[in-house]
Amino acid sequence: MSGQEIFIIIIVALLLFGAEKLPEIAKGLGKGMRDFKKATDDIRRELETSTQDIRKDLNDVTSSIKDDVTGYANKLNKDLNEVSDSIKNDMNDITSDARKSMVEVKDNIQSDAQEIADNLNKDAETLKKPGNTESGSLNTKTGTTKAPVNSKEAESKSIKRAKATKGAGSVKSRKGTKDTAGEKQ
Repeated sequence: MSGQEIFIIIIVALLLFGAEKLPEIAKGLGKGMRDFKKATDDIRRELETSTQDIRKDLNDVTSSIKDDVTGYANKLNKDLNEVSDSIKNDMNDITSDARKSMVEVKDNIQSDAQEIADNLNKDAETLKKPGNTESGSLNTKTGTTKAPVNSKEAESKSIKRAKATKGAGSVKSRKGTKDTAGEKQ
C-alpha cells in the first residue's frame, strides 16, 4: 500500500468511528495482530517438533539406503574388475600360446623351405655336371633314387618334385583351382 491509500483509510476510519474510538480500534487491531502472530508461531513450532522425529527417521532411512547402494556398487565394481582382470589374463595366455605356435610354424616352414632349396641346388648341380646325361636324383621323402633318361627330363622332374614339396595343397579361387605356383589346373 502506498502512503496515499493509508491516508485515505485513516480519514474514512475517523469519519466512521470518530476521534475517540480510533485509539481503541488501533489497540484492538494491534492486539489481534499479536495474537494471530503468536498463534501462527505456536502452530509452526508444533509442526516442527512433531515432524522433527519424522525428518530424523527419514534422514536415517535415506542414509542407510545410500550406504547400502554404495556398498552394492562397490562390491559390483570389485566383481567386475576381478572378472575383467581374469578375462584379460586368459586372453594374454591364449595370445601368447598362439604367438608361440605361430613362431614354431614359421620356423618349421622356413626350415622346410631351406631344405627344399638345398635339395634343388644339389639336384641342379648334379644336372649341370658335364657329360652327365643320365644322372639319378634322390627323392627326399621316400629315399629312393630315380634314374631319368636325359638331363631335360631330370630337370623337369626336379622342378615338379620341388613344386610338390613346396606347396602340396591347392588354393581355390573364384576363377578355378590354382596350385601354389599359380598355374591353372
